[in-house]
Amino acid sequence: MAVFDTPEEAFGVLRPVCVQLTKTQTVENVERLQARLQAVSDSALQELQQYILFPLRFTLKTPGPKRERLIQSVVECITFVLSSTCIREQDLLQELFSELSACLYSPGSRKPAAVSEELKLAVIRGLSTLMHSAYGDILLTFYEPSILPRLGFAVSLLLGLAEQEKSKEIKMAALTCLQVLLFQCDCQDHPRALDELQQKQLGDLFASFLPGLSTTLTRVITADFKQGHRIVLSSLKVFYETVSFIMADDQLGRVSEVPARPAVERRVAELMVHREANWVKNTGDKLTILIKKITECISVHPHWKVRLELIDFVEALLLKCSRSLIESAGPLLKALVSLVNDESPDVQAQCDKALRRFADEKVVVGSRAFADVLSENLHSLATSLPRLMSSQDDQGRFSTLSLLLGYLKLLGPKVDFVLNSVAHLQRLSKALIQVLELDVADVKIVEERRWNSEHLSTSPETPAARPWAQMQRRYFRFFTDERVFLLLRQVCQLLGFYGDLYLLVDHFMELYHESVVYRKQAAMILNELVVGAAGLGVENLHEKHTPADPEELREIVTSILEVYTSQENWYLVTCVETEDVGEELTMKWAGLQALTSGVHTCQPTSSPAFSKPSPTVCSMNSNIWQICIQLEGIGHFAHALGKDFRLLLMSALYPVLEKAGDQTLLISQAAIGTMTDICQACGYDSLQHLINENSDYLVNGISLNLRHLSLHPHTPKVLEVMLQNSDASLLPLVADVVQDVLATLDQIYDKRAATFVSVLHALMAALAQWFPDAGHLGQLQEQSIGEEGSPWSQRPSSLEKGLENPTTAEDIEQFVLNYLKEKDVAAGNVSDLDNEDEEQTDLPEVEKDDTGPHVEPPLPVQIQIATDVMERCIHLMSDKSLKIRLKADSLPAEPQGKPSSHVTTVAMESVSTGIRSTYPSSNPDSVPHVTWSRSVYLFEHLLVHL
Repeated sequence: MAVFDTPEEAFGVLRPVCVQLTKTQTVENVERLQARLQAVSDSALQELQQYILFPLRFTLKTPGPKRERLIQSVVECITFVLSSTCIREQDLLQELFSELSACLYSPGSRKPAAVSEELKLAVIRGLSTLMHSAYGDILLTFYEPSILPRLGFAVSLLLGLAEQEKSKEIKMAALTCLQVLLFQCDCQDHPRALDELQQKQLGDLFASFLPGLSTTLTRVITADFKQGHRIVLSSLKVFYETVSFIMADDQLGRVSEVPARPAVERRVAELMVHREANWVKNTGDKLTILIKKITECISVHPHWKVRLELIDFVEALLLKCSRSLIESAGPLLKALVSLVNDESPDVQAQCDKALRRFADEKVVVGSRAFADVLSENLHSLATSLPRLMSSQDDQGRFSTLSLLLGYLKLLGPKVDFVLNSVAHLQRLSKALIQVLELDVADVKIVEERRWNSEHLSTSPETPAARPWAQMQRRYFRFFTDERVFLLLRQVCQLLGFYGDLYLLVDHFMELYHESVVYRKQAAMILNELVVGAAGLGVENLHEKHTPADPEELREIVTSILEVYTSQENWYLVTCVETEDVGEELTMKWAGLQALTSGVHTCQPTSSPAFSKPSPTVCSMNSNIWQICIQLEGIGHFAHALGKDFRLLLMSALYPVLEKAGDQTLLISQAAIGTMTDICQACGYDSLQHLINENSDYLVNGISLNLRHLSLHPHTPKVLEVMLQNSDASLLPLVADVVQDVLATLDQIYDKRAATFVSVLHALMAALAQWFPDAGHLGQLQEQSIGEEGSPWSQRPSSLEKGLENPTTAEDIEQFVLNYLKEKDVAAGNVSDLDNEDEEQTDLPEVEKDDTGPHVEPPLPVQIQIATDVMERCIHLMSDKSLKIRLKADSLPAEPQGKPSSHVTTVAMESVSTGIRSTYPSSNPDSVPHVTWSRSVYLFEHLLVHL
């Protein structure tokens, strides 16, 4: 179809259709007119605008009932004309506005007419198009006091549709049209820069709609979430844009106390609102109720975009209406800070951005500084925090803690104003201690044991973004949501970052010493305070504030570390072993009694074996968790100090190694995690590197503590962990210590044999791993010869030949034959003839070329150690304890899946040689039966391994 560019051509085409529509108002004539309009250019339509609109408007104004389909087609045709042209006359704009609005009005009531959804949607779109088509200043002249009744009528209709309609499309269209009417449209056609006079004029006009508009929109916003998030978003935007415009402090500051008298009718003048002080106060009080209702509902809305819009809602009202809505500041701030830890990253980022803006000192709320309002809110929250933590569910606790965290972020260094109040500090600490109480009734905590002695990881795990955030899963008495615990940690970290660290550490250290009920919670809080003081993972909204001084932080860490590793707090009873009950339980009962009294209502039960009652499951669980928390704290301290923590390794590493060898699974896991943290923080490549670099004072501590084993019963575990996680370079350093261990075993084998056999097992496993073949046997031989003070330096060896020449199959065959023959001799199955032959055979041949005594070189250290360990195990083969017999039977230990090491083979031959020299086979009756049986038993075991 040809396009008609000139008005003359267009008039010739449109005139017959317009005349026909004027005579006969039918849907077909309207559709015919709209079809002809498709072929007319916009410039020609602009010239013929009023001529074309005349028959359409005439159809709407014709009295009598009309078909809805006809009205809808007329409105759609008018919308098409308005979308292609501009309204340049004020009267035409007002008349069209009234005529379109009347299409939705029911004369018999003040509610929207009961018409079809299609007609409602068409009228709403027509109104939006009409306001967009207004040209330049024509739109501003529309908003005069005389238009107030018609504008209010349209606003009421649109609010009714937004609230009552079921169609989401109509609801959205009504809210969009409201934005256009109230100058909130984002399009470029609407004038955005208004001068002060225009703002005041519009503010006075819109103030008449504020009560009904705010009330209706509040009902829409707080309605069922199922209505869709887009409707809530639009309603929120209309609400805060309108309120922030009408109640803007800048506008209200220019309103005079004497109202102006507009030249309008009396009825219209009665509708006008004068925004004087009393009106502002009364309106602000009513809006506070609505704002509080909105913020409480939207802050927990399931859709993240709605919560994101809430941030703009708070910013607009607080920044523009801080004086007029002063009573709303509390609910608005509460809504903002509650989104600090929102699950949506976008909401968190936007919230942090808003908090940074509000943290500026220039921001005021009413006549008070922003920080003063925050301090007041934090005071109020701290007062009610214990009650809230005990009465709320997990979701309530999460919301309350998010609020507390937001206040701490906003206040920053000014949080000391609250902490310096003894009453508020006590309430805050009481709430934290109360909610962090652990559930220690689970018997599995005690049951889970570390039966195997696996190696720790050869290198520290890949450092996470927040390594101090990793900790063992724990269960609390008053909440189950993991998010609550994460919030509690962040709160403690912020307190440590912004608060007076000395004050907080002293306060919670007092709680730590005050009662065992508070001890675990206080330790958790102390750990996080140190992490926060170092600035780890803390988002600093105040650029002028810096983390704690490293020197002061190290002093605080040192004092906490001394408390953690003290005798009464580190060596707690975590299990009752038959071997350790007597001496250890008696020695540490004073500390245990303080720990078990009144813990979680679990009372100790009496035991007939001891004069003191035995520890309960609850008390042992509590002790296990306390040790784990303190171990994690040491890891946190290492990350907080970084490489400065190396200065504390002499006092921290030895206790951690003790716990790494603990039989309780949770404790050993926590200790291993702590060692990994120390490696990452102090710059060690691996756990092996950590142990090797600090092995000198570790070995010295082991040697000293072995002399007072009753006071340090866990000393062998340190050596065990070192052997499991080091290499052959450690052997010369621990050689003397191993000799001390063997000597101590000889003295108290009947009391602590199981512990020492575990160490020997680890030693043999280490030797088998470090020296897997004969090629490695000479690595430390020179050191062994040169060390005159070594307990093995003067030991002769008869195996030089065996070291130089590898053992052959014939040698092993001959060894087995000799062994079987000696076994028969030991059992008495031998004839006199055999004895005579044996005596003749065993006579040594004197070499003719011997010129003097022959001194054999000493064996390598590893062979000597393995030989001594096997000789000790001979005496434990028939121990009355099954546990000890099984441990002794597991020696020599070999790496899993690998053949027998040469160390074990040579050590076995050394033991065999030693037994032959001590108990000659020519006189088996002189050998004690038990000792000979043990020797035979050891040979059988070694043969199985070989």
